[in-house]
Amino acid sequence: MKLSRPISWFLLAFGVWSWVIWITFVKNLWKDGSGLAFDDAGNPTAYFWVHLTLAVVSFVLGTAIGVIGLRGLRALRRTS
Repeated sequence: MKLSRPISWFLLAFGVWSWVIWITFVKNLWKDGSGLAFDDAGNPTAYFWVHLTLAVVSFVLGTAIGVIGLRGLRALRRTS
């Protein structure tokens, strides 16, 4: 399957965007002082674990999508 240049760039940009957004989210989650992510004793709550899992899955999917876009761009460069 061949990807067009705009689609390849979109997929690559989506992968990068996913990393930027979720890294920021995880940093903010780790520093949470509202009591959602950590209880009074400093232990992680269910909220923390659920959102950390979402972030990890998003890292994996963002990486996979970005790699598909990068491979699409490389394939287009080889055929040009």
